[in-house]
Amino acid sequence: MKFKCDRCDNPATFHLTDISDDGEAVVKHLCADCAADEGIHVKADVPISQLLEEFILSTTSADPSKTVACDVCGTTFGEFQEEGRLGCPHDYDAFAEPLTPLLQDAHEGATEHVGKVPHRAGGDQQKATSILRLRAELKRVIASEDYERAAVLRDQIHELEEL
Repeated sequence: MKFKCDRCDNPATFHLTDISDDGEAVVKHLCADCAADEGIHVKADVPISQLLEEFILSTTSADPSKTVACDVCGTTFGEFQEEGRLGCPHDYDAFAEPLTPLLQDAHEGATEHVGKVPHRAGGDQQKATSILRLRAELKRVIASEDYERAAVLRDQIHELEEL
């Protein structure tokens, strides 16, 4: 169905949905000129990866959540913002507060995965989690130059990987 601009009757190319405080959805249909008048600007031929990166960077400000780190892999929220990817599945729990608005925006309000876990992942999940946790700790002890502890962690990782 083709929509006309709510302001000037030209063909609408922007369709905005605002949710009011009482939960009612208000839909606006605007042409490019009227959207620009409302402060909406779209860059033509911009790769989606760049748009996502700009979105992620624009939705978060310099705050303490950037230094929050995952207990398992050691990834910080600031690293996620810079790289655009999480370090492990546990990051969703570690960064729940700052990630929730991003996930809601990206998935039409949904914040939980409703798919299935592969059967093969069931028994190996605990082992994979332990390996991730040990690797994160290994990274930290190497940075602090505790090489004896690093050797012990390295050996523990090798033992788990051989199982």
